[in-house]
Order: sequence, then C-alpha cells, then structure tokens
Amino acid sequence: MSLPLDLLMVAALIGGILIGYPVAFSIAGVAVLFALLGGALGQFDMRLLGALGQRVFGIMTNDVLIAIPLFVFMGLVLEKSRVAEDLLETMGRLFGRLRGGLGVSVALVGALLAASTGIVGATVVAMGMIALPTMLRNGYDPRLASGVVCASGTLGQIIPPSTLLIILSDVMSNAFQRAQFEQGRFSIETISVGQIFAAALAPGLLLVAVYVVYMLARAALFPADAPAMREAPDHPSPLRIAAVILPPILLILAVLGSILGGVATPSESAAVGAVGATLIAGARLGAPRWLIFGGAAALVALVVGAGVAPVRLQRSDVTLADQIRGGVYMALAVFGFAGIVGALWRMRREALLTPTVKATMTVTAMIFATIITASVFSLVFIGLGGEHRLRAILAEMPGGATGALLFSMALIFLLGFFLDFVEISVILLPLVAPALILMGHDPIWLAVLIAINLQTSFLTPPFGFSLFYLRGAAPPEVTTGQIYAGVAPFIALQIVVIGLVWLAPGFATSLPRALF
Repeated sequence: MSLPLDLLMVAALIGGILIGYPVAFSIAGVAVLFALLGGALGQFDMRLLGALGQRVFGIMTNDVLIAIPLFVFMGLVLEKSRVAEDLLETMGRLFGRLRGGLGVSVALVGALLAASTGIVGATVVAMGMIALPTMLRNGYDPRLASGVVCASGTLGQIIPPSTLLIILSDVMSNAFQRAQFEQGRFSIETISVGQIFAAALAPGLLLVAVYVVYMLARAALFPADAPAMREAPDHPSPLRIAAVILPPILLILAVLGSILGGVATPSESAAVGAVGATLIAGARLGAPRWLIFGGAAALVALVVGAGVAPVRLQRSDVTLADQIRGGVYMALAVFGFAGIVGALWRMRREALLTPTVKATMTVTAMIFATIITASVFSLVFIGLGGEHRLRAILAEMPGGATGALLFSMALIFLLGFFLDFVEISVILLPLVAPALILMGHDPIWLAVLIAINLQTSFLTPPFGFSLFYLRGAAPPEVTTGQIYAGVAPFIALQIVVIGLVWLAPGFATSLPRALF
C-alpha cells in the first residue's frame, strides 16, 4: 500500500506554517520535498515540473493580477494621508449621541474605508488607535468594542475593490474554464473582475447592515454595553460632513463605476484609483488647491472628451478641428500631470511617498510570492493524485452537490484558523472549485459565498490577522481574551450572511446579470 503523499503534503504545509516558518518558503519547500519524495517512490512524474516556467510567466503577465499593486498603493496613500482619522472623528460626532452610535459609526467608517482603501491592517490599526479608546472611555464593553473594530476592519475583503476579490475572480475564472472543458465545451465563457465586484457589492452592504442592526439591538437589550457618548459632541456641520465623506465616495464611484460600467479594465480602474488617491492626499497635505483641483478637473475633462470625441492625429484625413481638439487634449494632459506631480512632491516633503512605495512593494511581493509558490504546490499536489482524491471525497458526500458545497465551505472555514486567504484561494480553490461547478453550482454565486467565508479567516484565532493588528494597537487594559471573545458574535454574523446569500442567491447574482 502506497503512502498517501498528497495528504501528508497538506499536513506538512500546515505544520511548517504553525512553527512560524515564512509562508511562501513553506509552500515552495514542502512542494519541492514531496516532489523529490514522490519521484523516488514512483508516485510523481518529475517531468511535470517542466510546466513551472509557463505557470510563473502566466502569473506575472496576468492582466487581472496587475491591478493588485495599484489598488494596494491607492489604499496605502489614503491610509497615510489620515482619511480614516477624519472619517472616524466626523462619524463619531454624527452618531455619538445615539445609544450604540459609536459602534454604528465604526461599522459605517469600516465600509467607507473598505470601498476606498481595502487595506485590512491599516483600517483595524487606525480604528483601534482612535475609535477603541473613545468607546472604552464612554463605557463600552471592551469585548463588544474590540469585536466591532476587528469585524469592521475586515470589510475591505468583501466590499469591492479588494485584493481578495481580484485573486478570487482569477481563480474562479480558471476553474470555470476547466469545468467547461471537462464538459466538452470548446466555446467557453469566462468570469471577469467586474462580475465578481458586482456580485460582492450587495452581500458586502448586507454584512454592514447586519453589523449596524446588531449594534443597535445590543445597545437596546444591554444598554450598559453600548451607551451614548458621555461627553456630548458637537454635531458636525453639513459642510464638514461633505468635506470628509465626498472625496472617498467620489473615488469609489470613479473606480467601481469605471469597472461596473464597462468603461475600464481592472488595471485601468486601479490606475484611476491610484491617481485619485494621490490627488486627495496632496490636497490634504497642503499642496496648492488650484493645482490639485485644476489637475483633477483637467483629467476628468480629458477622459470625457477623449471618450466622446476621440482624435487620431496620425490619420491622413485630420481636419483643423481635429488638430485643435488634439491640442486641447494635450494641454489637459499636461495640466493633469502637473497636478499629480504637485501631489507627489507634497507627499515627498511630508515623508510619506517613500514609505508608501516601500509598503506597496512589500505587500505586492508577498502576494505574488504566495501565488507563484502556491502554483508549484498545486502542480505537485495534482501530480501526486490529490486532485482525484478531493474530487472523490466531494462526489461521495451525502446530499450530492449541496453536501459537497457544505463540506467545502466547512473545510475553508477550518483552514482559515491556520492559513491566510491568499494561500486558501490559490492552493485549495483551484482543486475544489471545478468539481463544485461541474455539480451545477453557479460560479459567481459560489465565489461570493467563498469570499465571505474567507473573510472570517481574519477573525478566527489563533492566526486571525485582525486580532494581531488590534492587539498591537489596543490599549493595555484590553486583554487578548477580550478581543477573542469580542469577535465571536461577528464571526457568527458572517455565517448568518453566508446563509442568507445561500438561501437567496439573488443577492449575489442579480447585479452581475443586470450589468453584464
């Protein structure tokens, strides 16, 4: 009887991560070791490793994944320009007089930051340093305060645009294509990032609504857990509210609107977001307003003008009117570029540009290193017969397609206690998603269910990243046990939302069908 090397390979990976070895090196190292062991035992064909070069090249030139560093840069620019702090302060003053209002403001700010930055760590740390002490000072239960900060900070993974959804769209599109090939279809359909973004929008907002309802209900049933602010805050003026909320909302509309409207590709819309975030940061850091707002207006005018009345100056039949329009477009481009340069110069003067670029490179390198090494892992795992074993397990599940999906969701949830969403997305999902799609599950609906499930990995101990982020930012009087206890109800709420989307697939499928 041969050794089940595929199962031992997964166990070795989890063991390597648990002892604290770097994730990317653990994935690649385990893959290489088991490839050699499988080759020595005659269970793995070493010639399969010849496909690695093509796999790595395909990842590095993937048009979808190119958007990741731009979205990361956009989020980091907004985080370092103190957008989160202004939003929290304004929302706290707006809802603070309401019982449970501080918790509601944290949930709403989390949603706004999710749609504009999508950086979980930055959001949790910012709210942990600003909102959490305020809630504790006003008598909030430390567990409830910690839970709502952690949970609201993870909304950036389900509300688009997010790195998770970009990776998930690529994985699910490949799985959908594989499933169609296995069905004998050669005229195949694909899944775009825009479809996944549209599908996740309503469930993401539903999750925010569930958090808000829970906070208000908890405050009504247990007033001591979430009282109104003791220090009566001044109500912010409409002008102040607009000045704080409008910039991120306009940025969200520009990024999501360009994708959902089919105007731009994900990488193009990510570039729009990066430029918009840079201009917002420049204005907030004291760059000349006429330059920033003028540059932004010039870029908007350029986009609209070039879309409505494009000019091809290289053509032989160019008229004088075309030449004038071309000159106007070039002038707009120069002025818009000047606005961007002015914002970047101001960021550099404030010592924000260099750390932002370094952090962007670090996060991007981590994500791509994980994706590339996971490709090595999955190749070896498939070569050892792991894919067939997983498919056999799914096929033998009681309850047919529903039982297989329940098993897969439970497995993803349990792996979330030990693995990051990137590892689960690029290691496990390519193996189980094609089988689930072949069983009849809608791939877009399936992607949303998995996305909400993966979001819980940020909250589940012992390796939930949000827990670590908050532990580092929380006041000393908040214990680790209180943080763990505080996130438990919000994990349950996420499971409730998974159930709602499961029972009412229209939450995930209606908007993509309407737009695409």
